[in-house]
Amino acid sequence: MAAHEFGLMPAPPLPGQRYDTYTPEKYACIRVEDACIESLCPALSGLDFYWHSTDVPAKGLAYTGITLIPPATAARISALLSDHAHPASFRALLETAAGEEKWIIHFGI
Repeated sequence: MAAHEFGLMPAPPLPGQRYDTYTPEKYACIRVEDACIESLCPALSGLDFYWHSTDVPAKGLAYTGITLIPPATAARISALLSDHAHPASFRALLETAAGEEKWIIHFGI
């Protein structure tokens, strides 16, 4: 089954730094089934993200690419989740990122 992977970044991404390589093990990523993410897409399309670099601001996830998620956006995503439709590990990751001011990296399907 198709899945997305999300992990906490140890340090904020630097301007000019690109994330173009699929390296979920580097960030201890969790897997979230595509159906869970797909249900969020309409709401995510209005939120601020960065695609592959902080030099490329965008709205919504880079669905099949790499997305950098700032802490403020992580908090907004967490508020969108319903308890029963999304894994607790995903909610915990979002809450940790927001609370500790950490960025999240997303590897799309």
